[in-house]
Amino acid sequence: MKQKLISFFKGNHLVKIASLNSVAIIIKVLAGFITSKFIAIFVGPSGLALVGNLRDFMTSTQAFSTLGLYNGIIKYVAEFKDDVKELRKTISTTFYLFLLSSMAVAAYCFFKAKYINDALFTPQHNYVHIIRTLAVAIPFYTMKTYVFSILNGLSKQKKLLYITIFSHIIGVVINGILIWKFQLEGALIYIAAVEIVLCLITFLGVSKFWKGVNFISFKKVSFSSIKNLSAFSIMALFSATVLPMVSVLIRNHIIDNLGEASAGYWVAMGRISNYYLMFISSLVTLYILPRFASIHTNLEFRKEVWNFYKTIVPIFCMGLVIIYLLRNLIVKVIFTEEFVVVEELFFWQLMGDFLKVLSMVVSYQFLAKKMLWRYMLSEIFSVALLYFASIYLISVYGLKGVVMAHFVDYLLYYILLLAIFYKPLLGKLSE
Repeated sequence: MKQKLISFFKGNHLVKIASLNSVAIIIKVLAGFITSKFIAIFVGPSGLALVGNLRDFMTSTQAFSTLGLYNGIIKYVAEFKDDVKELRKTISTTFYLFLLSSMAVAAYCFFKAKYINDALFTPQHNYVHIIRTLAVAIPFYTMKTYVFSILNGLSKQKKLLYITIFSHIIGVVINGILIWKFQLEGALIYIAAVEIVLCLITFLGVSKFWKGVNFISFKKVSFSSIKNLSAFSIMALFSATVLPMVSVLIRNHIIDNLGEASAGYWVAMGRISNYYLMFISSLVTLYILPRFASIHTNLEFRKEVWNFYKTIVPIFCMGLVIIYLLRNLIVKVIFTEEFVVVEELFFWQLMGDFLKVLSMVVSYQFLAKKMLWRYMLSEIFSVALLYFASIYLISVYGLKGVVMAHFVDYLLYYILLLAIFYKPLLGKLSE
């Protein structure tokens, strides 16, 4: 029995990737914690607000500079990796799309730096040079993302994770030095310019990849590829706009009815949730999406889903139980005694997150098989349900209602997914 268990873990590619991915995420969380401490010590609360504004702006610019095509590239590279002609079309088309979009976004940021500065930092703070530095870094971020998406599609996850781990270590060292030397401006410079360093690390890590750069040709740009990829752009940009908007509406409702402190408790619970979900979401993107894109039968789809459920979900469940039992300590370590109310939100948040993970695995089939309308309708159903359930349950149960709504949302969303994918997952298959 012991030998069988050892053989299972040695031979299971998903387990190997999950283990290395966990190391990468742990290092990322530790790097974030160290950076937060540096900012708290050398920058202070007011500076932290400016850092947050720049990070949010950078996230938006990065989304538009890549046109939301990351998952689309993974899907088509995985699908065409044995078809040189189609693969070359995909790689060439996306290269030039990324080049044009990143240059357009970079140019806007560079020439509108004063306007952006006033919107982010108010006219009293002059960080125009920071915005222009960020503009210069945007094409580097886009090229790094381009390389990552191709390597992910080619199932080179180990290479990606090694680069990611090394990047986090180098990043936290550079960030610490900049904050120590230049305080707030150092933190802002790091956020603006770090992608240049990370891009160079990526290029060095995949030097063999660039030997095939002549694989990219403007003559191979395909309008059919653009049409195929447009669905992924729509899906990604939809999620990047609608979901945050609904969160803002719910947060404002909590502020209006329960006060700013209650909204802060919900945000705190969300931050804790994001930390442990990072392990699963990154693994799903890294392994499940390219795997789903490369399979073509319902039987293979079923096997992959149930393999994930049997291999990863039990470990995740154990983690959720431990988190619930240690919720008091977790709140005190990450926050302060003032956030003790957050402990009351853990049960429903964890229950909802369990269903979220079950749903996440299945829903990636929408992306892998470019099921645009099913994706859009199911997402609209989910966000609408979350909003209206939150409004109703908050009025009945107070702040706890918002995490209860989170649970209800993913319960019904998972049922919807099981209905959509009933035959592949639960029905009788002829393969």
